[in-house]
Amino acid sequence: MSIIGIRWAGPRALLVELTDLGSVLAFHHRLQAEPFPGQLDAVAAAATVLVKFATHPQALAARAVVGDFDVDGLHHEGGREVTIEVVYDGEDLAEVGRLTGLGADGVVAAHTSQVWTAAFGGFAPGFTYLVGENRSLTVPRRISPRTAVPAGAVALGGEFSAVYPRQSPGGWQLIGRTSAVLWDLGREEPALIRPGDKVRYVAVGAAEAGLAPTRVLGAEAMKSPLHNELMYGLVVESPGLQSLVQDLGRPGLGDLGVSASGAADQQSARQANRLVGNEPGAAVVENLLGGLTVRAKGDQVLAVAGAKAPLEIRSADGAALRRPIGCAPFALLDGESLTLGAPSSGLRCYVAARGGFAVPPVLGSRSTDSMSGVGPPPLVLGTELPVARVEGLRPVGRPEASTLRQGSGTAELRITFGPRDDWFTEEALEIFAGQEWHVTEQSNRIGVRLVPDATTGESLIRSREGELASEGAVAGALQVPPSGNPVLFLADHPVTGGYPVIAVVVPEDLPTAAQLPPGHRVRFTAVDPSTLEPLVRAVPLHHPAPALSAVISEGIPS
Repeated sequence: MSIIGIRWAGPRALLVELTDLGSVLAFHHRLQAEPFPGQLDAVAAAATVLVKFATHPQALAARAVVGDFDVDGLHHEGGREVTIEVVYDGEDLAEVGRLTGLGADGVVAAHTSQVWTAAFGGFAPGFTYLVGENRSLTVPRRISPRTAVPAGAVALGGEFSAVYPRQSPGGWQLIGRTSAVLWDLGREEPALIRPGDKVRYVAVGAAEAGLAPTRVLGAEAMKSPLHNELMYGLVVESPGLQSLVQDLGRPGLGDLGVSASGAADQQSARQANRLVGNEPGAAVVENLLGGLTVRAKGDQVLAVAGAKAPLEIRSADGAALRRPIGCAPFALLDGESLTLGAPSSGLRCYVAARGGFAVPPVLGSRSTDSMSGVGPPPLVLGTELPVARVEGLRPVGRPEASTLRQGSGTAELRITFGPRDDWFTEEALEIFAGQEWHVTEQSNRIGVRLVPDATTGESLIRSREGELASEGAVAGALQVPPSGNPVLFLADHPVTGGYPVIAVVVPEDLPTAAQLPPGHRVRFTAVDPSTLEPLVRAVPLHHPAPALSAVISEGIPS
């Protein structure tokens, strides 16, 4: 058997551990060809496949049979063959030659003489970890990561090789550059390299490679206006600190390095849509900390849900007209403007318009991914948001109570331990669940950064040394970097991560997590994944075979 362990990664996902990369690719290929009922995504990594499901019962049903899979009997025929032309003049080429003992010319020869297999997607769309036929080019990451690695950089890190699809921070050793476009939303297949593909690097000169400025990550689509001559919709007069178009996200693209994204507080986004009579997945505007002002073109019906913020409607000449209440539908007539004030509770407000915002979808979704840049650009002064016309009868909703659960005290977030709780001491597990944590100002849509109380709290200590091979992660994962302070992944989290995940916040509590402001206190409560009732024992017992227990690099490849 090639499956050596099955771990829970929250109540709706399984982390399946396999013996080698061949087994990973074969199992991943099987899941793509014959998905389990309710399967949302399958993310291959160095030695694992993360399988996400819509519900806990579906994950439970898959857990009961996945261990019986004969992965040795599965065969992955491999994907396409991809050739990458490289100019070998990277800043770290000489250093890699020294580290490997091959010299610069020997590094080029070793890099070009073997076939590389695309193993799994990485921290950004188009970034794919490639494994060679031998380990002659295995080198450590840089001690100090660069703050900006240029698009097209060809790099080595550990046993992997990869090409950076866009400018980003990174700690890999740079040996060359290419003009190949790794990610292009204008192509039928945006990713040039997908898991299972075979890649061969070819050395060329700079002129031959045509290294002119290259397109990066669908930049044309990102810079283009959302709409040209708006006749019916909303015009942004002030975007506030951050305002983004969001819907329920784009699940199922994890193997391309594309996060599901979507509204950080999906419960509030659904409520806003329900109030104006939209389908749950209609596009809304997610606003951070108020300051958003929009003007109506044509009479509109709006609703605002989420954080508790004051609302004000003004006439075209700026005169104050009325103050609608949140969580109830209201009219915004042609020429009138709506302003969202600073929230008194929570972080994010969701503005829905009857009909939904009709911005162009990207990869099947209108969501903005703040980490990768996929989706509509952030709203700015003058952005025009078209609203779709409503056909037929579609009643608006009655006023509702706010879905916001987080008050002024300590927020309680329910968690299930694992998949890597066995990387921590029993004392660390007790500290994790037994003390309050504080939200830092460095939190965003990628993740909520937590720190212990400065005087009474403690950071978490691992029971193991060394690095964890990158593996898939779910929204709600609490990844613990060497600092010992957890990062709670939100909607735009990286698809894979290399730090151990001590626990996962249950999906039902992610809306609360998304509304936590800096300084707010958090406490974790371990629950049964089936009933969500608190466990009798607050921390798990470590078993002799933890892999079979059922119990951030911040997206930078390090």
